[in-house]
Amino acid sequence: MTRFLLRRLGQALAVVFGVALLTFLLFHAFAPDPVRAALGQHANASSVAALRAQWGLDRPLLQQFWLFLSQIIHFDFGRSFVNGDDLATLIGNGAWVSLAVTVPPFVAGLLISVAVALFVAYHRGGRIDRLSRALFVGGMSVSALVYVIVLQYGLAYKLGWFPINGYAGGWAAPHYLLLPWLILLAVSIGPDVRLYRNVLLNEVRADHVRTARAKGASEARVLVRHVLPNAAIPILTNTVSSLPFLILGSLLLERFFSIPGIGDLVVSSLANGDFPVLKAVTVLSALALVAFNLLTDLLYVWADPRVRLA
Repeated sequence: MTRFLLRRLGQALAVVFGVALLTFLLFHAFAPDPVRAALGQHANASSVAALRAQWGLDRPLLQQFWLFLSQIIHFDFGRSFVNGDDLATLIGNGAWVSLAVTVPPFVAGLLISVAVALFVAYHRGGRIDRLSRALFVGGMSVSALVYVIVLQYGLAYKLGWFPINGYAGGWAAPHYLLLPWLILLAVSIGPDVRLYRNVLLNEVRADHVRTARAKGASEARVLVRHVLPNAAIPILTNTVSSLPFLILGSLLLERFFSIPGIGDLVVSSLANGDFPVLKAVTVLSALALVAFNLLTDLLYVWADPRVRLA
């Protein structure tokens, strides 16, 4: 285990360094000049030079990259080019809002998807199975944008059941987030149910499942006690690999519903040329993906003692 962790940590550092280098080079090679974007094309040379020095953009590229790496190591990404806010505070506040948007439907969707997949697997080959497949494939075929536009227009604007947009913290948050939660559930349940159903049906044909049936176990008991635990690894993989995206939020929902999360922050930063925000979010996304991939490997051992980390 120690050798495995050390090797994976070394790989993680290499991946994060590569992402940092690529992000830095791409922003400096292809992004518009942030100083010109802030001051306008008609700014005088002295103003441009002063702001470039203030933001450290007049330093050699190697020195700027080293500063960027030191910011990653200390989790201190400096300040926004647009409003001067501290990026750690800005991203932290946005992350909490994004988690409020994504975590409740994620947890509810996981429980519902596993329960529905078990129910469908119990009725495999029958009308319920065929009807569910048609229903979920149809739901998957609809774009998330369609769900947003139709439900926001129909349920919020026409019927007035939900606020059209906006956000408030504390106990008032569910009032504004209920419709985004419903949309995220509608988008995610179809793919998850199909995946979990296929995983469960693969386990249904296993030898130990046939043995359990031969001993007289009911079909429901076989599914819950023998099939589901052995299908845990694909379910864990799908679940844990989704966790980093909970922090990043939903660009579409946050923008449409004016929710001040990470997704809305990224879109605003793209529009305003706030490159420190974009670089920080990119690197933090890479760190989250690496960390949760490592967590997935460790959970494999917990879920299935037959797995050995090599």
